[in-house]
Amino acid sequence: MAKYNETFKYMIVQEYLSGTLGYELLANKYGIKSKAQIYHWVAIYKKFGLEGLSPKKNKEVYSVQFKLDVLSFMKRTGASVMETALEFGLTNPPIITSWKRAFLQGGTEALARPKGRPLMSDKAKNKKSKPQKPNSELSREQELERENELLRLEVEYLKKLRAFQMDPEGYLEKHKQRYHSSSKKHSD
Repeated sequence: MAKYNETFKYMIVQEYLSGTLGYELLANKYGIKSKAQIYHWVAIYKKFGLEGLSPKKNKEVYSVQFKLDVLSFMKRTGASVMETALEFGLTNPPIITSWKRAFLQGGTEALARPKGRPLMSDKAKNKKSKPQKPNSELSREQELERENELLRLEVEYLKKLRAFQMDPEGYLEKHKQRYHSSSKKHSD
């Protein structure tokens, strides 16, 4: 997938908004593989302005609960990935698709797994030569704590899902401010 800079995206969006060319003709004119890419830029620009088109310097980290809320909203309302992203203040809609895939393959636990390689602490760097226990050899107590945490997450998710099912509009209105403020917080 090609990376486009902010200036290029802005130029395409402005050309579209001027009304001279549509998504498909712009895609052909500038050699962009999909008109959906231009649709995405225009929608993001309309919602977030020029800031929405700029690349994010830090990868945003979202809580498991936020991811579950996003997926639940999409399922209950039938909203598209783009509509859901705009509703929750996400400037990268494909991330929702990856959350959905992870959830379907591994459930709530898969949403909790951080992406990429874990950071090495100073202790770990100093003790590189010391063999470590593999993750599969957790003590019985650690296994129970892990299971307990997963059950807590599941219960919390089911509570929120029930509240959403009973009053979708009220639930969204109540939690709307939190989603927008948390997504802005992570983009710094």
